[in-house]
Amino acid sequence: MLKRANITVYGQVQGVFYRSNTCQKARELNIVGWVRNEPDGSVKIIAEGEFDNLKRLIKWCHKGPRGAITEKVEVEWEEAKGEFRDFEIRYEQILK
Repeated sequence: MLKRANITVYGQVQGVFYRSNTCQKARELNIVGWVRNEPDGSVKIIAEGEFDNLKRLIKWCHKGPRGAITEKVEVEWEEAKGEFRDFEIRYEQILK
């Protein structure tokens, strides 16, 4: 069953290659969507794929890559919208 997870990861998650490692993990799990840094220091992930694979990604988010210190992971579930073809890193300018 395809689902969509809106994930926000809090802690020391910027400047530790969190986005690139998330992208690699998502692609390994056949998940599509995107990841980006947020102005508040968190990382936002929109991910669509099989429910079990999304749960694996979320479990990985609780640890993250080497150097990350994850304090909290928030997840909101939705039905998949089918709007993505791949998983990508988004680089929108962060306004502080």
